[in-house]
Amino acid sequence: MAEKKPLRQIARPFVADGPTGVSVRDRLKALTSGDEKVLRLVGEHMGRLASRDLSRRCADGLEHSTDTWAARKRELTAESSSRWAGSLTSHTHDQWGLSRRAQHAYLQCLDAGIRMIRHRLSLPVGTKGSRGKPGGYRSKHEWFHKTRRLAILQDRYEQVRAEREAGRVSVVRGGRRLLHQRHNLTAAQKTEAVWRAQWEAARWFLTADGESGKRFGNETIRVAPDGEVSIKLPAPLAHLANAKHGRYVLAARVSFPHRGDEWRDRIEANRAVAYRVHLNTASGRWYLDASWTRKDLPVVPLQALRAGGVVAVDTNTDHLAAWRLDEHGNPVGPPRRFDYDLSGSATHRDAQLRHALTRLLHWATQTGVQAIAIEDLDFTDSKTREKHGRKKRFRQLISGIPTSRLRARLLSMCAETGISVIAVDPAYTSMWGAEHWQKPLSTPRRPATRHYAAAVAIGRRCLGHRIRRRTAPPRQHQSDAGGHRTGQARPGGRGNEGNRPRVPGPRTRSDGAGREANAVDQNAQDRSVRSAEHVQLMLSS
Repeated sequence: MAEKKPLRQIARPFVADGPTGVSVRDRLKALTSGDEKVLRLVGEHMGRLASRDLSRRCADGLEHSTDTWAARKRELTAESSSRWAGSLTSHTHDQWGLSRRAQHAYLQCLDAGIRMIRHRLSLPVGTKGSRGKPGGYRSKHEWFHKTRRLAILQDRYEQVRAEREAGRVSVVRGGRRLLHQRHNLTAAQKTEAVWRAQWEAARWFLTADGESGKRFGNETIRVAPDGEVSIKLPAPLAHLANAKHGRYVLAARVSFPHRGDEWRDRIEANRAVAYRVHLNTASGRWYLDASWTRKDLPVVPLQALRAGGVVAVDTNTDHLAAWRLDEHGNPVGPPRRFDYDLSGSATHRDAQLRHALTRLLHWATQTGVQAIAIEDLDFTDSKTREKHGRKKRFRQLISGIPTSRLRARLLSMCAETGISVIAVDPAYTSMWGAEHWQKPLSTPRRPATRHYAAAVAIGRRCLGHRIRRRTAPPRQHQSDAGGHRTGQARPGGRGNEGNRPRVPGPRTRSDGAGREANAVDQNAQDRSVRSAEHVQLMLSS
């Protein structure tokens, strides 16, 4: 008898934290040629300072201290202003920290690949996998090439680890993907002039952090409640100012149609708001982003969210499969499917996700639930070619599931609709859902898919119920050996000859509508036995 695979421990469901920040965008319309010239000059000047500061921060490495930070800020202040220097150094530290985290994740990925190759090389050629681990390689030819790949990964791992221990990181201002497009403009479908314009715009720096207590929450890029935008010019460009105190007022006005009231309340109370000005080179339009942090968000307990049931969602590569469950874990109503297409540009993919999630949230709001249950998916260690080998389509399937993007979008959109998100452990939800729920939920007109069954499994785990359905009793015990089970009075009980209480609705599946109207009148039934009063009445007549 084959040994059963041990099941891993299932983590408890938890309420996911909502977004900690808000970002809105509006277009800078009616800019004059002079306005655009000033914005370009400020962006180029601050971009050069940002590149120089990032280079110095990377050179400091692990030797960075508050003294070196202060020295860099003093030098930048002389060429810009104290507030510009503060925003610039803060942005530099964020870039350096992000690179360190990416470096650590890359080391983990390399280590996982090395361990997997070593495991597969240690097995005989052609050995099948077991207990969730892949087996040996299929041929000696593949085994030989994997030994060479193991050496490459080990060398790369030692190199990256040495860089991390020394505090060296690799950062590209403007983006590494855009940088690599310069080497193959034909594949990128761009000309050199178009690429150059995008590269320069991506390296500009027009970002200003907010300050609570200052006028309208920001002294560097100030936006008044009436939409007037003014910028504090750096010291070398102060001669371009058209207002007092070295400020330049743009001809454009902003209103922020989305969250405009919330933004206006913040700036009127002089609360911190950060701004970023950027150019879309493809359309030639300028935009202004406003962002601020959100604190003291209300946290609803898990038990309170479970009281009204949940909408369970199963995430797939091209759609979301959702089903509403009541507090007892029973599916209610028909399932819903929300499709999206993740092909094409990043803007198209993001729009598709937002459209699908909007339809999901509208439906969840109509049902009256307080929470959405979704799997806490993370395929970081499950989509490498070292583990799945030649299963390229399977690796593409896993990589195509928008886990991080969908999770971030769902949390931010749910926070605005007042719906919480409950994350559950994804272990065995698809397998057990198909085993216990796919067949019972299928009908001749509406067959249930594995994804709908997985959604039910996710919802039951979120509500604290077991995924397995309750085992039905034998057929002869379900309804009194084939007949309908009814409540009978005892022989010596009082009122045992009275009429049975009327039960609303049909008593069996074969009963039609209205057949229970004469249930208490035995004389109206087509029966061979009549009551004694009815027989005496017939004889007297």
